[in-house]
Amino acid sequence: MKIVNSLKSLKGRHRDNRVIRRRGRIYVINKTQKRFKARQG
Repeated sequence: MKIVNSLKSLKGRHRDNRVIRRRGRIYVINKTQKRFKARQG
């Protein structure tokens, strides 16, 4: 999982990426390609 300042750039890497807020943190997750994961905060 990448920990990055800007998730907007990572969201565009795959069409199934979703930006989700959990416990005050922002995540990019992808159900089809599990390798696209990132966290902010």
